[in-house]
Amino acid sequence: MIDIFLHIDKHLSLYMNEYGVFIYFILFVIVFCETGLVFMPFLPGDSLIFATGALAAAGSIKLLPIYLIFCVAAIAGDTVNYTIGHSLRNKVSARENIRFIKKEHLERTTNFFEKHGSATIILARFVPIIRTFAPFVAGVSTMPYRKFILYNVLGGLLWVSIALFAGFFFGNIPIVKDNFSIVVLGIVVVSLLPIVFAYFKNKIATNKN
Repeated sequence: MIDIFLHIDKHLSLYMNEYGVFIYFILFVIVFCETGLVFMPFLPGDSLIFATGALAAAGSIKLLPIYLIFCVAAIAGDTVNYTIGHSLRNKVSARENIRFIKKEHLERTTNFFEKHGSATIILARFVPIIRTFAPFVAGVSTMPYRKFILYNVLGGLLWVSIALFAGFFFGNIPIVKDNFSIVVLGIVVVSLLPIVFAYFKNKIATNKN
């Protein structure tokens, strides 16, 4: 898994050569599962889309089709996740244990939600783990579906556009291409910063109390 994260561009190239156009379906499934299945927050998101953008710039994959595929996968994934959360809201409210769902991830997302409100659905797109749990928590809460779907679509389009076109325009710059593993690590680290800041902020607040 670590090797896939660090060398995702090479793995994508390998899979493209092996599976051909079927790679579009594989990429759809990965992004859909990462956003739509609450027990799969470990799948690559930002780094995968960024690497795909770099390959699109090199002509290895078509930009418009993969852009539309990622957008549909991101929006559909969050919608399914919201539906799952809505169906399990009674169990979550009763604080019952739910298989495959870590309570600390759920609590962290709930705190993030309480702080940022409905905008969490957009902001969470750029934060690993929170990205997977945010639509689930929205489904558990009383957030109206119409409001959720609006933020879902805006967040999905924004996330895919930034990550994909960043890879498209910058992924093949020599210094980026030669140090792609470092770039991917940088993306992951930057994405995790909000979680780290929130952790230490809560730690300081707890110590003061």
